[in-house]
Amino acid sequence: MTLLMPTPAAPLSLESFDGSRRELRRELRRRRRALTPEQRRRASEHLCLRLRRLPEVQRARRVALYLPNDGEIDPTPLIDWFRHRGARVHLPVLKPLSRNRLWFVHYHADTPMVRNRFGIPEPETRHGAHRARRLAAWALDLILLPLVGFDDAGQRMGMGGGFYDRTLAFTRHPGPRPRLVGLAHDCQRVDSLPVEPWDVPLDAIVSDARVVRP
Repeated sequence: MTLLMPTPAAPLSLESFDGSRRELRRELRRRRRALTPEQRRRASEHLCLRLRRLPEVQRARRVALYLPNDGEIDPTPLIDWFRHRGARVHLPVLKPLSRNRLWFVHYHADTPMVRNRFGIPEPETRHGAHRARRLAAWALDLILLPLVGFDDAGQRMGMGGGFYDRTLAFTRHPGPRPRLVGLAHDCQRVDSLPVEPWDVPLDAIVSDARVVRP
């Protein structure tokens, strides 16, 4: 089946919000929540089609992705695709007794799941605590992470909690590191975003309408 590619929409302007990242973040979250179930389903199809074409996605054998929440674009149709290619899929888990950091725990059909303090499903903490079931971020080949906003220069806006930035801060230094690909609906595109000192650079950003290489 051939998918009809979406028509790119005009990006939002940060200036329209008097430079307030908080107000812009609220509007971008409102936009993605306003999408209908059918719009979200089509966006997920277009997103996954673009991702499957990326060399870093095709090569990856140790992968982390997320379960969508709060209207986030859905990458989960890729789970079976990764497994058929022999890849091992992991989910982010809020690391216990640590401020705003993540574990990455192997995920399969029998993984016991709970909802974390944000209401997001994740592998149960005691299950993930076993070293054989989790992988250090540096040992992953690819991490697909959700975004609140992005621009055409490859800058991005997260949820504001700093979970990925703290967990992936090591990627600023020499050594093994995963490829980092941010995902978003195209309606979350902004004309320009400022770079914050703590923002971890991404290798690519993919939406239902485009691939951005910083």
